[in-house]
Order: sequence, then C-alpha cells, then structure tokens
Amino acid sequence: MLSNLINLIYPTVCGICGEISKEDICNKCKVKIKEHQRSKKHIYLTKNFDTHMYLFDYQGIIRQKILQYKFGEKTYISKCFSKVILNDKKICRFLKNYDIIIPVPISIKRKKKRGYNQSELIAKQLAKQMRNLKYIPKVLYKIKDTIPQSILDKEKRIENIRGAYYIKNGEILKNRKILLIDDIYTTGSTVNECSKIVKQAGAKEIGIFTLARD
Repeated sequence: MLSNLINLIYPTVCGICGEISKEDICNKCKVKIKEHQRSKKHIYLTKNFDTHMYLFDYQGIIRQKILQYKFGEKTYISKCFSKVILNDKKICRFLKNYDIIIPVPISIKRKKKRGYNQSELIAKQLAKQMRNLKYIPKVLYKIKDTIPQSILDKEKRIENIRGAYYIKNGEILKNRKILLIDDIYTTGSTVNECSKIVKQAGAKEIGIFTLARD
C-alpha cells in the first residue's frame, strides 16, 4: 500500500529519456544505449592495478548523462546505469572475479557540496545484486580537496592526485581481490593512485571498473 503510494507520488522514470517508465530504463532507451556499449577490458603490467573494464566510450549521449548524473543532482540515473551493467553478461563475469567493491572517494568538501558520491551509489547497487561482492565504503578516503582532474593535462593530473588518498582499517583488504569503481577513466591517474595504497594494504589483486573511458 505504502509502496504504491510512493510510486504514485514519485513515479519511476527512465534514466536516459526522463519519461515515466515501469523500469529505470525504458525499452526504447535500452535499444539506444546498446549501440553505445563497448564492455572492453584492458590488462596492465605497468600500473598499480591489474585490469580495467569499462562499459561505454565517453561521448555523445553517454557523456551527457554522466555529466547530468555527476553534477546535475539526478541521482536516479544511477539506477539506470546499474541496470545496464547488471544486464551485461561480459561485465557480470568480470565482477564475479572480485571479493570487495570500493568506490573511488571524493573529498568531504565536495561530497557536502554535491550531496553524494556518484561512484558510491552504483557500487552499493552492484553489491546488492552480486552476492560475491562485499561493499566497503569506509576504508579508502580522500584527504585533499584537489583541483578537478578534468581541467589538467596528464602530467599535472599525476602530481595533483599524489598523496590525496589514505587507507583506514586496511587489514580487511589483505589477500583479497579488490574492485575499485569510478565514473570516468581518462589517463588513469586517479585509480592508479588509489590502487597504489590499496596494494600497500596487501590486496591480492586490483581491478578497475568505470562507466566510461575517455
């Protein structure tokens, strides 16, 4: 009864077209989004992480929706992205390789201003559906309110992010397979810095998953 009332007041809308829908992404937009799905995996030997997998190329409607989700207070888009991820068999096979999922954190100042961490919302939803993944948010922290990476070149991004993160209660990561989740992969500086301290905590393996790659 209560859930029906809530749905009446706050109906589900498609995260892509914004129209009222029975699901978080309507059938029409499922077809549209399928054209943009890449589900590509890259293996690295020179990074602090082992593997990176992403869902989309960062362009067109995908770029538009990620920006709306990240900066436009449209948190409902997280449900749409999560549904697309969980319906992708290739990505689900990748997610099953890991024990713990950790969102790349944002600074306290930025989270207060934005009201949420966009990667955290998706990490929670994936862990809820993937039984193998344990969601642990309070282990990786960002202690520096850095300049936005998007306005810097590759070399400055590396310097900007250095020393920005720290681990608390890192013993939970020892000998575990860790998946770090973020929204966009450009140069990889952010996830590489996060992976460095996760590795120092004794992680057995580190994978990266992002919505998109620029």
